[in-house]
Amino acid sequence: MVTDIIFLILLILQGIIFLYLAFGTIYIFIFTIASLFPYRPKSPSTNIQNRIAVMIPGYKEDEVIVDVAKDALRQDYPQDLFDVIVIADSFKPETIDELKSLPIKVIEVQFDQSTKSKALNKAMLQLPDNYYNITVVLDADNMMAPDFLNLINASYNVGFMAIQGHRVAKNTNTNFAVLDAVSEEVNNSIFRKGHRCMGLSSSLIGSGMAFDYTFLKELMSTVKAVGGFDKEIELKMLKQGVRIEYLDKAFVYDEKVQKEEVFVKQRRRWLSAQIHYAGFFGDALKNFFSHGNIDYLDKAKQMLLPPRILLIGLLPIFTIISIFVNPLVFTIIWAGLLAMLIITFLFAIPRKFYNRKTLGAVLSIPKGIFLMFTSLATTRGANKKFIHTEHTTGETNSKFQVPNTK
Repeated sequence: MVTDIIFLILLILQGIIFLYLAFGTIYIFIFTIASLFPYRPKSPSTNIQNRIAVMIPGYKEDEVIVDVAKDALRQDYPQDLFDVIVIADSFKPETIDELKSLPIKVIEVQFDQSTKSKALNKAMLQLPDNYYNITVVLDADNMMAPDFLNLINASYNVGFMAIQGHRVAKNTNTNFAVLDAVSEEVNNSIFRKGHRCMGLSSSLIGSGMAFDYTFLKELMSTVKAVGGFDKEIELKMLKQGVRIEYLDKAFVYDEKVQKEEVFVKQRRRWLSAQIHYAGFFGDALKNFFSHGNIDYLDKAKQMLLPPRILLIGLLPIFTIISIFVNPLVFTIIWAGLLAMLIITFLFAIPRKFYNRKTLGAVLSIPKGIFLMFTSLATTRGANKKFIHTEHTTGETNSKFQVPNTK
């Protein structure tokens, strides 16, 4: 009798785990298949060149910020129609002096608890109203492709108030950097291109994104997020019915994590934000039934998805265990779900990553899985304090080549 009860409990527990992992796997599989189809953004009916504020908030980013600011000026866009604005939080005096020698705007800020949202809000309070049409938000290590502002401007002229560019790796010099770069492109396939191909909004990343300036200023004044501010504005935007565009050809180069300790800090921040914003699901479900807002519901649902690296770690383990403890039909179901996950990654990862360097990085996946579990165990309270990710790569855009994304 006791044995039967234990068996029943284990069977129910297995069913719950399977349903959760299946939810995550099927979701990313559907949007990965969608990403294989072409997505062509609409062409604007006007060629108006709007005034753009390129905002670069940075916290103690002395090592990279000068090169990034210089690079941001090298755009194929009229120089009198865009300003590079560095929001300098806790920079060294010599870095400030060097920045002020450039034809850019420097806004110095300092907070008891530094966040990107506070920096952006402070800067926009100091900038003139009704002067800029568009604002581009970059991280302190980001470098734009020369045509980035032109592509953003064209999409804005179509009527989009929120636009996400295609963020790609600036470096793949370590195994963790390669894994981070691959993860970024998988996200681009699933949560950006795949979503747009199915008529849904693109997901935001946190940088390489652009907005109607006035709209963002009003929206940011309501944001209190310490971590994951992009998720908060994304949820609020979608609730309002604002659609987010994705530009697959508008490239922004982003430094990928090079050390495992940085990997842990970054994933801890992301997981904490995901757990925090999972609380929006109830409101999104209510909004869907009352207003039919599928974009808002879809974004809130993403907050409930299991992290992909946990899918990679758990599905093979449960499939192997199933061989020894389950009837054949259950094992086939587990194996089928694992096969779906493998197919998802085969299609979502760009062809340029099918090389020896990636194969070598794959050997770091077990360590990455362990570190992800470590991150899960330490996410409590992480969304209530600022977690800074250090950047060290100060390369120039001229060294990069336009990537083959598929």
